[in-house]
Amino acid sequence: MDFWGKYRRGVEAADADLRAAAADYEAAMVAVTAEVARSYVLYRSLQQQLAIADNNVAIQRESLRIATARFNYGATSERDMRQALSLLRDTEASIPSLAHSLREARNALCVLLGKPPQDITAMLGTAPIPMAPPGVALGIPADLLRRRPDVRKAEYAAAGQCARLGVAKADFYPAISLGGFVGFTASNVGAFSTGDTFSHGFTAYGGPGLTLPLFNYGRIVNNVRAQDARFQQALTAYRETVLSALRETENGIDRYLNAQGRAALLAESAADAARSLELAMVQYQEGSTDFTTVLTAARDLSTRQDALAQAGGEISQSLVAVFKALGGGWRTLPEGGPIPLETLREMRARTDWGALPEEHGAVPAGGDVRLPDL
Repeated sequence: MDFWGKYRRGVEAADADLRAAAADYEAAMVAVTAEVARSYVLYRSLQQQLAIADNNVAIQRESLRIATARFNYGATSERDMRQALSLLRDTEASIPSLAHSLREARNALCVLLGKPPQDITAMLGTAPIPMAPPGVALGIPADLLRRRPDVRKAEYAAAGQCARLGVAKADFYPAISLGGFVGFTASNVGAFSTGDTFSHGFTAYGGPGLTLPLFNYGRIVNNVRAQDARFQQALTAYRETVLSALRETENGIDRYLNAQGRAALLAESAADAARSLELAMVQYQEGSTDFTTVLTAARDLSTRQDALAQAGGEISQSLVAVFKALGGGWRTLPEGGPIPLETLREMRARTDWGALPEEHGAVPAGGDVRLPDL
């Protein structure tokens, strides 16, 4: 008989624990989804860097051909040819490193997708770096942060501990219960073995019971204090989680905006570097400048194009970080529960797991939880 709400608060605590577990699952799904997006953007960025390196190799081979031809005709010294060859070998040496990083990103995608490391180039194909829109409607971060799974988990944890504090306080009051006993009597042990107990005797009694906390008051007080300390700890953890979420959101938004400005400037710089190399090549062929100008222009073009490709990937990755900081915006708990049906069937084959979610419906999760009153 729950006069003081002890069992009601226990149910509240269990419900909060269930919601916290669901939020923990959603947090894991958001983290995995964000990591898949980050790895995919990195894969496309490395693909573009590799393409830029191949293009620069072609340009530098042409400059080497020109320098070699001028050296053979005696128009320049051997130094120009050696400088062109050195620049070409330096660019070619960067290709294996980029190819290795590309394979690492591909293997990371395989693992995140639940596949063994394998060649998924055919499945991914060739595509540009996913470009983020110039403007993103983020809404009000203070409101959006409430959908972050880790914030909801901390909120549910505080709610559950608040309910446990109420359970501890209920121990101060008398516990009223209804009990009873039903049994059979027999004059000897043999009657039980023959099943002839009904003919010997039947006894039953029942009535209310009252338990008073007279001699364990100190233990109850200390338990209430311990539960209150845990509740304060949960509140502190909740506030810290919210502050960390705000910090991550502000950092992500600032990084996203700065990455867009940096990419715009690098695009102009790369275009100027390409024009500069074109003019330097023409002037070198005409003999109006030395090969050092061509060498410097080629290195500048390679550096700026590579930086532009990295900046393009950074824009998309910073937007992924913003969405992750805001909780993703997805309710990722499936209708059938967090465990796939195939896994549940495998588990039921080993042990008795009862009916599957598809047979009895799923347990809903999510939603807001109000902290129970003390």
